[in-house]
Amino acid sequence: MTMNQSGLEPLGRAVLLRMFAPEQKEGLIEIPDLVKERMSVIEQRAEVVAVGAECWADERELRAEPGDMVLVTKFAGYVTRGPADGGLYRLVNDRDIFCRILKEKEDE
Repeated sequence: MTMNQSGLEPLGRAVLLRMFAPEQKEGLIEIPDLVKERMSVIEQRAEVVAVGAECWADERELRAEPGDMVLVTKFAGYVTRGPADGGLYRLVNDRDIFCRILKEKEDE
């Protein structure tokens, strides 16, 4: 289970996500840090860090819980840095999570 070390606690129907950062391989082209950060904001895969107390209250079961990898609506929510760890996070509405990732392709 993922520990919430961000210093942020989602309230109500909010879900705190750590956006997926694709692995950067060494190459000939150097991508500036600002561009990398913007690319991670656009990325739709994320890890659930924490959920608000009212998330999915009107559904039979939770769509996701801390530690799950999920897909979220592109550009949804509010992007911020965690005051405790300085990491990049996104706070989204529980309805912006529309898919849980069960398995990803293994590296060869």
